[in-house]
Amino acid sequence: MKRIVALGGGESGVGAAVLAKVKGFDTFLSDNGSIPAEGKALLEKYGIPYEEGHHTPEKILSADEIIKSPGIPDTAPLVSEALKAGIPVISEIEFAGRYDRAKKICITGSNGKTTTTSLIYYMLRNAGLNVGLGGNIGKSYAYQVATEDFDIYVLELSSFQLDGMYDFKADIAIILNITPDHLDRYDHKMQNYVRAKFRITRNMSEKDCFIFCDDDSVTVGHINEIVLRAKMLPFSEKHEVAEGAFADDKKITVRYEGEEWSVPTEELSLKGKHNIYNSMAAAITGKIMNITNDIIRRSLATFENIEHRLEKVMSVRGVLYINDSKATNVNSTWYALECMNRPVVWIAGGTDKGNDYSEIEPLVREKVKALICMGKDNRKLHDFFGPIVGTITDASSASEAVQKAYALAEDGDVVLLSPCCASFDLFKNYEDRGRQFKAAVREL
Repeated sequence: MKRIVALGGGESGVGAAVLAKVKGFDTFLSDNGSIPAEGKALLEKYGIPYEEGHHTPEKILSADEIIKSPGIPDTAPLVSEALKAGIPVISEIEFAGRYDRAKKICITGSNGKTTTTSLIYYMLRNAGLNVGLGGNIGKSYAYQVATEDFDIYVLELSSFQLDGMYDFKADIAIILNITPDHLDRYDHKMQNYVRAKFRITRNMSEKDCFIFCDDDSVTVGHINEIVLRAKMLPFSEKHEVAEGAFADDKKITVRYEGEEWSVPTEELSLKGKHNIYNSMAAAITGKIMNITNDIIRRSLATFENIEHRLEKVMSVRGVLYINDSKATNVNSTWYALECMNRPVVWIAGGTDKGNDYSEIEPLVREKVKALICMGKDNRKLHDFFGPIVGTITDASSASEAVQKAYALAEDGDVVLLSPCCASFDLFKNYEDRGRQFKAAVREL
């Protein structure tokens, strides 16, 4: 019997282990840390042996195949050993794709992928389709393949998930944008990160569709270097396209298979230039999926943004507090600042991923009146923004940051948590950071 080992006991690893067990494999799961209680309960329900707090090399390296959770790098000692021994190491997405006959709409990008994935899922649900949501969002894709029967999946895919994909194929693939992120995992080489993102187009045929931003020079530059058989559907805010979508100040226009259709930008529920791109990608997807113009339009008008992404928390004494904890890179924060039309008290900081802050320098000069650095090591933020921002101070918790923001902000200002950085120095993850921020705001 083929032996499958799942490395990592989070949602992805447990879901992969359940699918492996359901498919009749000798299955084992190993996590160097602790496995959440709900994960353990599922492993026990399906009779899957596991270990936590350590890895036993003999149990792992006896695998015929290893399914690696996306947070574990290829450079981890056991993964390196497995690869040297010729044991295939794949992602949960690759494994689940083998047993899934559903149509797959896959979305990646440095920024906007969770919003766009959620918007497309919302639109398909509004159209009455039998659709699942997975990947980097929602329930584990593998667990859903093991326990559900959907006709369509909408999958948000990170570069880490794409790294372990080989035979998986998307029916519709979307790359929203590519800006520097996670370069610490890619030998600090942008080209390695770009290649990882483009793995989303692997194995696509002439019947499949590739949706991409024609204004993103990195994406367009790489398209010319690879062979792509899929139908190309660009979207742009800078020029018209023959087929795909384009926008001007007044409306989004979608052209697909000889039909042209448009929606006024003022009707879109998601505001800001970047969200026009996200809405265009979703609208093209809707047309490919034969959803009526009325349902596409209504979905774009009524969708509510996801938690932790430019999420309005509340106003206190005329000051609006916004939770943008999901902005874990500089480009995400650029989008947030670009949307602001009030003076900003900005909360930033955390685990720096090799950030280059020059991209946001003009917006910070124009919009930010005070900066609160929330992290264990804030020297880089002080060094870069010290000459630009009048007031810079430090905080070592969400509640301290909010208290300092409350003291600095005046009626008509906005307090924006948009960290530019990962959360792992002070918080479990970006969700934990966002929830602690919101709790602190509500206590004001």
